[in-house]
Amino acid sequence: MRRFLRRVFLMTMVAAAAGAIIWALWPQPVLVDLAAVSRGPLEVTVEDEGVTRIREVYTVSAPAAGKLLRSPREVGDEVVANQTVVAVIEPTDPAFLDIRMQRVNEAAVEAASAAVDLAEAQVRQAKSQLEFAQGDLRRANQLAQRQTIAERTLDRARLEVATAEAGVASALATLEVRRRELASARAQLIQPGEGAPTKTTCCVQLRAPISGRVLRIAAESEQVVQPGAALIDIGDPGDLEVVVDLLSRDAVRVEPGAPARIESWGGDVAIAARVKRVEPTGFTKVSALGIEEQRVKTVLDFTDPPERWLRLGHGYRIVARITVWRGEDLLLVPLGALFRQGERWAVFVVDGGVARIRALDIAEKDRRAARVIAGLRDGDRVVLHPSDRLRDGIAVAPRD
Repeated sequence: MRRFLRRVFLMTMVAAAAGAIIWALWPQPVLVDLAAVSRGPLEVTVEDEGVTRIREVYTVSAPAAGKLLRSPREVGDEVVANQTVVAVIEPTDPAFLDIRMQRVNEAAVEAASAAVDLAEAQVRQAKSQLEFAQGDLRRANQLAQRQTIAERTLDRARLEVATAEAGVASALATLEVRRRELASARAQLIQPGEGAPTKTTCCVQLRAPISGRVLRIAAESEQVVQPGAALIDIGDPGDLEVVVDLLSRDAVRVEPGAPARIESWGGDVAIAARVKRVEPTGFTKVSALGIEEQRVKTVLDFTDPPERWLRLGHGYRIVARITVWRGEDLLLVPLGALFRQGERWAVFVVDGGVARIRALDIAEKDRRAARVIAGLRDGDRVVLHPSDRLRDGIAVAPRD
């Protein structure tokens, strides 16, 4: 009896070991993630980074060369059109004189001084001639009263007095010209920092061309500027638009008037917008990876009330998502279930615990799903992100 029990025990152990080996070697179902094919809406969008900008930015420039005083405004200040002074320009100091110009100007001063002396001598000579002519005229009048000289002689005396008076006036005018030339020559000797300070009435005050805010001050500190130099930028922050640099292959899909959403701008909710225009000219832009890309500027207008986007300003970074196609009640398959099989798309469809490869035709797709044209039905379960362990006909089980 004891020998029989030992034999039964040994047989039981052998059977259990054989069962364990068979169970270990038996193929196990592959654990997979499943998703159902369902119906719903689909929105195809293109997205890219962009910036906000004020539609009309006015740049105030220097109308003439001069010394620009320190800016009376700061970035963000409000300005009123034709009232707020945004820049003040004074005349510049004279240039430094080198030794040659110093000698030339000093010689010009000496020549002008000599010309003044000459003009003063000519004035004295003219006055002497006038006094002599006046004396002759007095004597001629006395003789004419006694009728001892001809009338012609009296007229000549009067002519000589008139001529002498004109000579005095001419000499005085010449003297004034020579004095001004002397003052001009002396002015050429003025070095920077010398002379009387510039009067404030001679300054040019530039006023804001529009009402808005100061966006940028190109020249904040006192400095010398040339005509046309940009001084300050002014714009209205309430007149914003969005500019997005789309890839050219995405820009051709965008139509003016297409709806869009502004995201990743810092707010909690997206801002509604609409495409205003797609510019007809592209440009080359180098990406962060050093790849040259053809980009097209696309301009968007906000459609939400200003209260939603007033916190945005000029040059703020945003992400724009533009709708290029939208449909309702479509048969959708998750994008993660698709893989390529030759020239077609395919999925693993789970039926009765077995995965079967099924080719299908798809159309539009977004980041999450694709529209199914043929190959699947509503309610089919497909494998998400199939691994290389899956084969057609292999047993699968849903992962917990």
